[in-house]
Amino acid sequence: MRSLIDILDLSTVELDQLLSTACDIMEHPDQYAEKCKGKKLATLFFEPSTRTRLSFEAAMLELGGSVIGFSDADCSSASKGESIADTAKVISCYADIIAMRHPQEGAPFAASLSASIPVINAGDGGHCHPTQTLADLLTIYREKGKLDHLTIGFCGDLKYGRTVHSLIAALSRYRGIRVVLISPEELRLPGYVKHEYMSNMSCVETTSLDDAIGELDILYMTRIQRERFDDIEEYERLKDSYILTADKLARAPQTMCVLHPLPRVNEISVQVDEDSRACYFKQVLNGKYMRMALILKLLSEADGKKEPVATDLEGFVCENPRCITATEQEARQLFRCVNQEKQIYRCVYCEAQIKR
Repeated sequence: MRSLIDILDLSTVELDQLLSTACDIMEHPDQYAEKCKGKKLATLFFEPSTRTRLSFEAAMLELGGSVIGFSDADCSSASKGESIADTAKVISCYADIIAMRHPQEGAPFAASLSASIPVINAGDGGHCHPTQTLADLLTIYREKGKLDHLTIGFCGDLKYGRTVHSLIAALSRYRGIRVVLISPEELRLPGYVKHEYMSNMSCVETTSLDDAIGELDILYMTRIQRERFDDIEEYERLKDSYILTADKLARAPQTMCVLHPLPRVNEISVQVDEDSRACYFKQVLNGKYMRMALILKLLSEADGKKEPVATDLEGFVCENPRCITATEQEARQLFRCVNQEKQIYRCVYCEAQIKR
């Protein structure tokens, strides 16, 4: 069964096809109004969400389908101790496709191993968020007319920012990408993202937004995420590290685009909303169209089988406490080799490196 767990599950050709379909939906919505008639989308949101959940629901409804599901883990049998695997098997009896958000990394992948219908990762902890990346790509494409030869600044929480990790992975497919990483030292981009996705990118790191903003084609702002911090004092110390104001934006090129996966707290002043360079609400709308395109694609391929490239490593377990394997006691410990010569393996659920 074909699912979307990571943005790299899609080839460059497939990304281009999804962009094309989304643009066609925008131009000819009436032609898609009954494409999913009789189909049901299950939205399994174990973590709060506004944009992503409603975007999926709006996408399915505008395709003529229907929606079932829940928006709070306390409203599901997870509150009674039901496993992700069992939940996936149960929902497969009721729906045709699943969109799942979960606070633990790898939960949607674990669900996809047991489900008999496609599973879409709608965000798993600090791991990745592929459908937000689809929204990001469409926004960049429509605003800049291309996805290559761009300078993109990522600002804020780059350590736990799953949207950042997914977008960088997607951009690794395109030529001439220059990345500027703007964050406090404590929230720098994880090493595995740099090593595995950025080998063909030019990259610089800085702690100063003011120094970087003048050279950017895209500024991707992110929220410092309180829910990802174990230490609330550290969050309080870092939460206001970067605030984009109208004065700061005045130093940026007039052609620069400001993106944000939302929700924002105070990292972008509301004064910026009126600037023509503010594209984050366009991003929201673009997300609906890309999710419509994705739902159509996965349902059309629902008869196919895609096996994960993974292996067992006897005696080894993932040590990431945020990984779904930490609580799903019967979840198979699965790993993928990222460097055969050095025998480096990563957990297929959360990407944590395994020490052999």
